[in-house]
Amino acid sequence: MSDSKTRRRDPYKNFRFRVKFSGGDYLLGVSKITGFKRSTEVIKHRSGGDPATSAKLPGRTEYDAITLERGVTADKVFAQWANRVWSFANSGQGLETSLKDFRRDLIVDVFDEGGQKVLSYQVFNCWVSEWQPVSDLDSNANAVAVQHIKVENEGWVAEEVSEPQDTSFEDPA
Repeated sequence: MSDSKTRRRDPYKNFRFRVKFSGGDYLLGVSKITGFKRSTEVIKHRSGGDPATSAKLPGRTEYDAITLERGVTADKVFAQWANRVWSFANSGQGLETSLKDFRRDLIVDVFDEGGQKVLSYQVFNCWVSEWQPVSDLDSNANAVAVQHIKVENEGWVAEEVSEPQDTSFEDPA
């Protein structure tokens, strides 16, 4: 166990993260991720001879959809993934396209100020349920065009990442 003087006490900041497909390269420019949430239903149970209070048991667990946002670039990876579920251009009739390989695992890595990975989440069986290729366009705005995908998933786990050693600056004297 490390000495308490060398352990980090400050919380990690939320602005250094990267996203990649499992086994692939990091995706370009993801600037915001929302929706990491797991909820378990509560089942209340009471036997006929029990007092007026109920016992509570865990029920079905659901995982909320995760939304990824990034600035619009020439990179087509979001569009290609979204089009695996549905594409007007591919069907000609506005019908669904082949669902082969439409599910993908994602990995979200969080880094500290020194660029060392401190948290990692693997998100399972993701598929795109909502795709916005470009945000609202406004000629009077001074903003970046943003695209987003909403990703349904079947759960996520936090991967074990060893606590990095804090970078220390030694006194040259």
